[in-house]
Amino acid sequence: MKVLMDAGPWLPVPPVGYGGLENVVATLTTELRRRGHTVVLATVGESRQPADGHVSAFERGQFPRLAAPYPEVVGAAHAHMGAVVRALRQHAAAGEPFDLVHSHLEVVGAAALATLGESAPPVLQTLHWDLRRNADFYATFDGGGRVFFAGVSESQVARGPARLRRQTLGAVPLAVPLPETPPARPSERLDSVLVLSRLCELKGIDVALRACRAAGVPLVLAGPLAGQPDRASLDDALADPGHPVHSHPDLRWATEHVLPALDGDRARWIGSVAGEDKADLLRRSRAVLFPVRWDEPGGTAVCEALAAGTPVVAMARGCLPSLVDPGRTGFLADDEAGFAAAVGRVAELDPHACRAVAERRFAPAVMAAAYEELYAEVLHRSSGRPRSRPVHPAVVPPQRFAAR
Repeated sequence: MKVLMDAGPWLPVPPVGYGGLENVVATLTTELRRRGHTVVLATVGESRQPADGHVSAFERGQFPRLAAPYPEVVGAAHAHMGAVVRALRQHAAAGEPFDLVHSHLEVVGAAALATLGESAPPVLQTLHWDLRRNADFYATFDGGGRVFFAGVSESQVARGPARLRRQTLGAVPLAVPLPETPPARPSERLDSVLVLSRLCELKGIDVALRACRAAGVPLVLAGPLAGQPDRASLDDALADPGHPVHSHPDLRWATEHVLPALDGDRARWIGSVAGEDKADLLRRSRAVLFPVRWDEPGGTAVCEALAAGTPVVAMARGCLPSLVDPGRTGFLADDEAGFAAAVGRVAELDPHACRAVAERRFAPAVMAAAYEELYAEVLHRSSGRPRSRPVHPAVVPPQRFAAR
């Protein structure tokens, strides 16, 4: 197939540090091309992901702009979609049309492509986020038999409005590249545990700080704050009176609940990490923590941790109970006290069991095969073309959601 893979304009693919969605796009693009498909990537100019072509409206990722007021942000998404639509028309005019668009751009991707009707390829939109966000859109959107959706977990899709569920073909769990190195031996492990996420209230960073203090375990926080990748970048932004970071809600919250608790020793913020630094940190940490306050839709970082052979401690919310096998690959907690107790028990878990589960459930080939089935379903529903293969067992059958 020839697929236009739309990652949106926010971060490069693969991302430098933070960027779960963009990591998924990089993994899927690589695997689909390995399986013989043609994939053109719509992203930003600084992306370094190998593909069969690139489309962009911006040279650099627009993620830092997300802290700005809505009128200053929404145009970026639409400018990006303008470039996508032009690419679709150019390829069609050249006699080399796309078979399908796989969009990962929230709301604007599906909305813009739906307006094109039969003049554009059919669309599969992956839902990477909490569906209570932009709920009015999902409760009223009609893809007209041309735009369909895929969730990243059953629990995510089950929380969506009825109209969205009727247009959702299934749920495909996320995948990550499997490291070539084996899980770290005990002698290679750090003393610390890791949180790999944005520093914000929904991610429960303050819960992690208190739980690790109670368990007597050092904590490393790796991720951006208020759109800034590290302390130096944050300080530079704060030095500019006109920078939108001053009004960012994550900064206001972290200033009260996170930054005062950092001591540079038992609790450290190291900023975003990427590449070999990220891989080494994941592999050598005692555990990766997910003390979330929201219903996690997909859990990319959970898959990354288990692939590295590092156990997980998580709140039992959203998709996390479907990703963590308690007592084998990690622990699930219902409250802060239980979370702190679980942090103190991570030495009981076998890193090799974590890696084995990741190889079976979260390998790139598993995700790509599942998406191939959904691509076939999109083509079948939009054009009447027969499906070429049976539904892959990793994909939730379409009727599973249609009846809810």
